[in-house]
Amino acid sequence: MKLLHTLALGAFITLAASPATAEPAKGDVPPTIAIIIDDMGHNLYEGERLSRLDQPLTLSFLPYRPHTDALVRLAHSHNKEIMLHSPMANTRHFGLGPGGLTPNMDEKSITATLRRALQSIPYVQGVNNHMGSLLTQQLKPMDWVMKELYHYPVYFVDSRTIASSIAADVAQAYQIPTLSRDIFLDHEQTEEFLDKQFKELIKRARENGSAIAIAHPHKVTVDYLEKHLPLLDEQGIGIATVSGLWAIRNNNRSMFAEGEKQTIRPAFAKKD
Repeated sequence: MKLLHTLALGAFITLAASPATAEPAKGDVPPTIAIIIDDMGHNLYEGERLSRLDQPLTLSFLPYRPHTDALVRLAHSHNKEIMLHSPMANTRHFGLGPGGLTPNMDEKSITATLRRALQSIPYVQGVNNHMGSLLTQQLKPMDWVMKELYHYPVYFVDSRTIASSIAADVAQAYQIPTLSRDIFLDHEQTEEFLDKQFKELIKRARENGSAIAIAHPHKVTVDYLEKHLPLLDEQGIGIATVSGLWAIRNNNRSMFAEGEKQTIRPAFAKKD
């Protein structure tokens, strides 16, 4: 695996508790959370609700789904950060749908599939894995994935669907800006479970300075976020996009050097 030179990238920070500055002093930044909403693109109604929330959520879209393009454009118009939710093979052999990456694919196939998926998502700034409990444990396909992602100004978030994932390690080896999920908010779709997980997210942010959660566009989740996100300010908790959280953790240095990366140009193909 080829290790590549260090890059830097500028990230926009939006906090609920205090306004962003060009170079925020660490002491002035409150404990901060980022929330990624996975599996975007299927549910139009809840996707529209999430897109219109005031807070700076990060929405991760499955490629080629019925409402992906329309929701991406709506979300972007409401200042949401956009990610590709890249489908990857899992140990339970659940279907991946279009754009899926599997262990039986060679480097050329993985590269082409991932590239087309990236090109299908307007305004994409990052990538995380959809499922992937099988593929994210395997060095060779992860090396091919990160070799392709390195070419673009995108960060990578390891969803950590399995504890033995090496995806974040391989991304870091390629010096791709990398973060990992701390909490799943809605593994159980009840308000009680969401509340327990949300409180744990805030606890971790207070302990460590920041924390990242993943949730999904379920009605109970959107209802909960709609009610509780506006209360973060009075709790002294900030909320940021993923790139904003990365900037906080990295003294507001930029993720990528200007001109170092290829532009992701839209693809015309609808399917892999």
